[in-house]
Amino acid sequence: MMTFAICDDEPFMVEEVIGLLSQYMEERGISSYSVKSFSDGRSLLAYGHDFDLIFLDIQMEPPNGMETARMLRQRGNRSLLVFITVLKECVFDAFEVEAYDYLVKPLDRRHFWRAMDRAVRLLEGQAAKGIVIQKGISCEVVLLSDIVYCEVQGRKIYLHQKDGKTIGYYNKLSNFERCVDGRFFKCHRSYLVNLDYVRGCNGGQVLLPQGAAIPVSRLRERDLTKALLRHMKGRGA
Repeated sequence: MMTFAICDDEPFMVEEVIGLLSQYMEERGISSYSVKSFSDGRSLLAYGHDFDLIFLDIQMEPPNGMETARMLRQRGNRSLLVFITVLKECVFDAFEVEAYDYLVKPLDRRHFWRAMDRAVRLLEGQAAKGIVIQKGISCEVVLLSDIVYCEVQGRKIYLHQKDGKTIGYYNKLSNFERCVDGRFFKCHRSYLVNLDYVRGCNGGQVLLPQGAAIPVSRLRERDLTKALLRHMKGRGA
């Protein structure tokens, strides 16, 4: 399910974006999605959960949209950011926070559709990739987007998923690495982490959602930071 957030201090603008989003999703035949609205940057920052895409007004009471975006990125947020603004010159600041796109008020339906088409293609492409887990005579397909991290214990690999479920099966980490894409980073000899879920790195640990953490080897910390920056730029390209 795709998740969207709208952060704007003007209620009529929130309703307009919701309306356009509803029309777009209905026209494209996409029924599995959710939308949550926020009246200011503080409430969005306090929410504590990521979204696939955030529509973010730039001109708001402090923190404004750009300041809110900076704080989201500092926390490791990987959401696609689409700025909404009346000032075209503000768009140049959007590069700093790896904005995905921007829409100028008053909103134009054609531009909205174009932005959504690009975003949906990216999100669907990320969500559709999966791996086949073989367990005896049975098998199970696990989406890469659902895996937060994997760890090796003995001869088994354990896949820890975003819903809290863990799948264990016999395999080598090297084999698993060949099946996944660039969003996964080997932070430790026994751990591979999905960069989409990384919230930071501190004290020899990779910080994950809901306060979880896994180890990162000292020699891999700098590479992890570089990988996170590349990954962020890739999502915003």
